[in-house]
Amino acid sequence: ARLLDQGRHQDWLALFAPECLYWVPASLDGGDPRREVAVSFDDRRRMEDRVYRLNNEYAWSQQPVSRTARLVSNVSVFSSDEADVFMVRSNFLTTEFQAGDKRLYTGWYGHQLARGDDGDAWQILVKQVNLIDCDQNLRNPSIIL
Repeated sequence: ARLLDQGRHQDWLALFAPECLYWVPASLDGGDPRREVAVSFDDRRRMEDRVYRLNNEYAWSQQPVSRTARLVSNVSVFSSDEADVFMVRSNFLTTEFQAGDKRLYTGWYGHQLARGDDGDAWQILVKQVNLIDCDQNLRNPSIIL
């Protein structure tokens, strides 16, 4: 959350495993992203594209650049069937301010984390962003949620 608020998109991207997914469902129950419309459903290549666009002066949707503040709370960690893979659930509130307009994004995150190849660092395998208003008009979010 802090890396995104500071505009450190490359550092944020480095937290993800090479074979990762970033998913923002457009339905309350999450559904199946291969069969349903999603706000965002990105693999590593799409995430790199998104970060590249956000970091250049031609990101018109980010002129002026948004200011954000993210709050993350109620973090719970769960084990999985695999010894080095954990599931993490947390609640979030993201406030975006841009050009006199303020937007709020609220919901819960689901992360799947695994130990990296070096055995020490953790990597994000999946990040799922579950918005409480995912089935409403979100006005094309131009920030990473």
